[in-house]
Parts: sequence; structure tokens; C-alpha cells
Amino acid sequence: MKVYDKAAKKYYGSLDITPLPLLSWDVHAAHVRVLCETGNTMVDLRQFAEMNRWAYSKLNDLVLGEDEVVVITDPKLSIVHTTSNINTMTGYRPDEIIGETPKMFQGEETDKQVLLKIRTAIEGKKPFEAVVLNYRKDGSTYLCQIQAEPVFDKAGQLVNFIAYEREVA
Repeated sequence: MKVYDKAAKKYYGSLDITPLPLLSWDVHAAHVRVLCETGNTMVDLRQFAEMNRWAYSKLNDLVLGEDEVVVITDPKLSIVHTTSNINTMTGYRPDEIIGETPKMFQGEETDKQVLLKIRTAIEGKKPFEAVVLNYRKDGSTYLCQIQAEPVFDKAGQLVNFIAYEREVA
């Protein structure tokens, strides 16, 4: 599977798809682009998990929607990896948030009770689900639905937190 993932990433990454002027082809080309990006994202996530020796099998069954963002932090909550589509939701490029904490998305109107619930789950190394009012790079707000959980290595040590996020109305 490792060899297949690397080969697929290389193949899909090398595609240079240019939409043609036919409407039906334009729709198809855009869909293929999204599929290629999603495939590359899954390969990157699996490689990250492998590199960090995760005892985590959910990635094999994971199907990401094009509007779903994955954010991975270290145990101290510094962001160590994110999917490239975070830019669409937040206005930040992945390289702008690596090393920061998710607090960078919070602001004056972010509900402190929700943050307390999240902090309690993190301190207890428990999964959580919450909807948080976050702030984009331009200062506008959005509601972010977060499903997150701790990730342990094969020795049972906490190595990361993984969050699946998407904007909700």
C-alpha cells in the first residue's frame, strides 16, 4: 500500500489538467482536479501518520469532502500539519499557520464556555466535537464545526491531536 500511495501521489501530482472550453468538460476537469488534490491529501496524511508511528487506523477509512480541513497539532497544540484547503476556510496558507496554535483563529466573540469544553477534553486526552466562532485572516468570522481526537503512537504515548474541521452556517 505504501508503494501504491507514493506512486499515486507522484502520478496525480504530475498531471497538468487544463479545462477545455466545453461546459461538460469544464465540470469534469474541475472534478478531476478536486479528486487529485484529495488523493494527494490522503497520501500526505498517511505518510505523516506513518512517520509519527501512529497507532491509528481510521485514516484508512477516511473520506474527506472538499470542504473538510484536517489540522494536526503536537501534544502542546502547535500546528504541525494541515491540508492545503485550509486557505479556503481561513484565508491563511498552510505555511502561515505551521508552528502556531489554533488560538490564532479565536477572537473577542469566541464562546469561552466552548473553549473550556475543548480544553477539558484535550487535558483529559479525550475526543470532542464542538462548533466554534473563529476568525479568518481578514478579520471576518465563521462558524467552525470541529471533530477532534488524540492520537497515540504504538507505544501508547500521545503524539498528536487530529481535528476534522469545516465551516457551517
